[in-house]
Amino acid sequence: MNFNNHHPSDSRKDKETVILDAACRVFREKGFHQARITDIAQTAGISYGLVYHYFKSKADLFDAILKEWWTGLFELMEKWDSEAASVEEQLAALVTYFLDQYQKKPDLVHIFITEISRSAANLTPTRLHWFKAFLSRTEKIMVVGQSREILRKDIKSRYLTYIFLGAIESFVSAMVLENQPLRSRAQKQRIAIGLLQVFMNGAKPINS
Repeated sequence: MNFNNHHPSDSRKDKETVILDAACRVFREKGFHQARITDIAQTAGISYGLVYHYFKSKADLFDAILKEWWTGLFELMEKWDSEAASVEEQLAALVTYFLDQYQKKPDLVHIFITEISRSAANLTPTRLHWFKAFLSRTEKIMVVGQSREILRKDIKSRYLTYIFLGAIESFVSAMVLENQPLRSRAQKQRIAIGLLQVFMNGAKPINS
């Protein structure tokens, strides 16, 4: 009798996770263009050919990493529609998402910032589509904030989007580059509140 309930699909998922984690480390250390499949295989502790068994190419690996980032982010945004979250709650959730990801997977955040957000050379049509969809979805929050007179209207909603996301990106980038870990939930909460308050106060309608 077989008491092993480990399904073959679980084994595949585990192996893919090992490869993706190794790829994250290598892409962070070397950058996408300098990274090699052999580097990723060595970091994962598996054979060169096994990487290609699960992923067609280095670009396929890179896109799988980015898919993890975007999937989590858009799942979060989809919840807002069903929960009727306020503007402040939605913006706070975005800040928290970046900080949560940095705490759990700093390599993933580093790759998003350096290889996508700040590198037009790596933006294939598909990657650019996701990035623009994220900007558009965030801008809708700003439009709602302006319509409810929570955010100032003399600055375009798109510019408010750039300012808000730029603040998050710059803060997290500094933490990544200086290798500063998030040590506690309280620290993460203080950072999130600080970033949100600075933005909301700066974007507050002038006559309010």
